[in-house]
Amino acid sequence: MSYLNERVILVTGASGQVGFELVRSFQGLGRVVAPGRDTLDLASGRQIEELIREVRPSLIVNPAAYTAVDHAETEIDLANSINAVAPGILASEARRLRIPLIHYSTDYVFDGTGDGAYSEGDRVGPLNVYGKSKLDGELAIAEAGASHLVLRTSWVYGAHGRNFVQTMLRLAAQHTELRVVDDQVGAPTWARTIAELTAHIVAQAFAVQEKDRQEWWAQRSGIYHLTASGYTSWAGFAEAIFDIAAMPVRPRIVPITSDEYPTPAQRPRNSRLSGAKLSATFGLRPPDWRDALHLCLAEREA
Repeated sequence: MSYLNERVILVTGASGQVGFELVRSFQGLGRVVAPGRDTLDLASGRQIEELIREVRPSLIVNPAAYTAVDHAETEIDLANSINAVAPGILASEARRLRIPLIHYSTDYVFDGTGDGAYSEGDRVGPLNVYGKSKLDGELAIAEAGASHLVLRTSWVYGAHGRNFVQTMLRLAAQHTELRVVDDQVGAPTWARTIAELTAHIVAQAFAVQEKDRQEWWAQRSGIYHLTASGYTSWAGFAEAIFDIAAMPVRPRIVPITSDEYPTPAQRPRNSRLSGAKLSATFGLRPPDWRDALHLCLAEREA
């Protein structure tokens, strides 16, 4: 595998929701290399190093993650290998090649007890193993010393894969009533919104003269919040899904509390993230979550 004299973007987790959309959104920005799990197992540090040294990318983008939040409470080692150790290895390889790393993190690094939308510098305090593993991944990247963007997002859904939208539409065909948590709030964020805004950032970087590009990344290195605009509860999200899908027969949504729907992993009640830093740095203003949901459901129907 040789890509000498080409601009190569290495994307992990291409079969996932965000990875799938990134491969699509990066078209035209360079040659996209998106290895499958059979080629790149993020639980194997050796595989990570060998692949990067073979491909020699110009940019590493890491949407891959262990995202089974409840299972992570018992699969601690696996969650840590993928979410905490692997990002550190990716960042170390990026530093060795003197290239940037873009990595995705989560609202679950916060405990959700704060008022209003969280800023990047607010105190973190994950409530569960998943959130702790993602926070450890952020720290490992920072310690590695490579130029990096850590993009925290929330409540990710898409037209592909397992997510809240797909689950609600499936359950709507089976039930006349659905009990949905109403005391957790956040911004439902379409995977394509994440991918397209990331592509805008990458395009800005590639527009800079090559001799100045490392400095461009270094000046912007750090954590950013990237979610859709606005917020709602899970129950509000479900109502919006059914409204926009214009279902002829729809279940009744019964709002419940988190205590009425216990899960192995505790979730933050407030997952709102401020996008002010992203907007100020890159001039990007994410769409309202309802507008993005309209587009996603229209594509799903098509």
